[in-house]
Amino acid sequence: MKRMLFILLAFPFLSFAGTLQCSGTVDKIGLHAPDRVMLKLSSMNKAVFICNTNAEWSVSGTPYTTSAQTCNALLSMLLYAKSTNTDMGHVWFDGNDVPTSCNGWEDWKSANIRHFLY
Repeated sequence: MKRMLFILLAFPFLSFAGTLQCSGTVDKIGLHAPDRVMLKLSSMNKAVFICNTNAEWSVSGTPYTTSAQTCNALLSMLLYAKSTNTDMGHVWFDGNDVPTSCNGWEDWKSANIRHFLY
C-alpha cells in the first residue's frame, strides 16, 4: 500500500492515453496552419488533427509517430476515400486527447492514427 501511494505521488504527471476505433466515411479533411491535417469521419462529432505534411507528428500519450512522407500519403488516401465515398473500415486513434467514444471529441484535439485498412 505504501509503495503504491509513493508511486502515485512520485509520478503525478503520468497519464493514461486513450485508444479509440472509429469507422465510417470521410466527412471532412482540413488543412490548418502550419501544415497540419484534420480528419472527421462520419462516426465522429468533430475533426481532429492527425498529422503534419512537413514535419514528424507526435502527440502525448503514445509512442507512435507519423512522418511527413506518411502524412502526405495518408492525405492522398483520405482524399481518395472522400471523393469515392469509401467506408474507411476501422481507424485506430491514440493519444491523450482521444475520448472514450467517437462522438466525444472536443474542439482542436490531436491524435495519432496507428492503423487503418480499407
